[in-house]
Amino acid sequence: MLGPPPPHGNNRNDRNSPNDLNDPNDLRDNRVMDRAQLADFLRTRREALQPEDVGLPRGPRRRTRGLRREEVATLCGMSTDYYSRIEQQRGPQPSEPMLVGIARGLHLSLDERDHLFRMAGHNTPRRSRRGDHISPGMMRILDRLDDTPAQVVTGLGETLTQTRLSVALVGNQTQYTGLDRSSVYRWFTDPGARLIFPEEDRALQGRIFTSALRSVYSHQGAASRAGEIVDALLERSEEFAAVWSAHEINLPRNDIKRMSHPELGVLELHCQTLYDTDQDQALLVYTATPGTESHEKLQLLSATGDRQPQT
Repeated sequence: MLGPPPPHGNNRNDRNSPNDLNDPNDLRDNRVMDRAQLADFLRTRREALQPEDVGLPRGPRRRTRGLRREEVATLCGMSTDYYSRIEQQRGPQPSEPMLVGIARGLHLSLDERDHLFRMAGHNTPRRSRRGDHISPGMMRILDRLDDTPAQVVTGLGETLTQTRLSVALVGNQTQYTGLDRSSVYRWFTDPGARLIFPEEDRALQGRIFTSALRSVYSHQGAASRAGEIVDALLERSEEFAAVWSAHEINLPRNDIKRMSHPELGVLELHCQTLYDTDQDQALLVYTATPGTESHEKLQLLSATGDRQPQT
């Protein structure tokens, strides 16, 4: 899904790609992993997190202070053995993507994330207003929405994380790399990306996506990630070129979205949006009016399993 363009305060240009991880102001390129400090930092942050902070039940017999290692490993998207070895000072040097997962799973602040990278022997990630780091507050909200389709997206429609019901509704949208991370790019290059909307709604949806992309492009400039997506689409898609040439800006959005599911049919859902303007991210939450057919279908969504790619 393409994230709605957040309300902009200061008009800041961000010409950096989100894949440019290293901070140019961090000149210490030959960093060495500090195993002891890294392990101690991970342990203290794990013990500081409570089950309630990440949407887990405490249970009557819990004796562990904070979260268990296996719980943190699941939140970070890695095996318990891999995480445990790092915390026990005997694992390999974590890669930057692994550190991003750890920072997200442990709900680290930006300063704590930077410290994590330094202790692991990496330069700190570039800080930009349009980054992939999800704030701890946003993660706490998402953790409490496990029974609801919800996802965090950037202004370019790059899904950073999803609840399990979001994966059941629209598929795993965090698996893509490169330009394919952007849902607006996939909309015009992958026919399967359109199947989450009914056919009669797709023309308008394409215009809305393009309008939102133009809004981001106007704030970030031609040398930004948005500019890269626009240039690639102008080369690949005549349809996009035609819609782009209309110069439609911030087309009105209907909070009610009609979503098409291969097993449940069409669901009429309310899409509520919470913005993090510091990161140019949005939390999208999908609900249905109680007593409606769509609400009944939404209750069945957990039984359908993960939505698989369609062509």
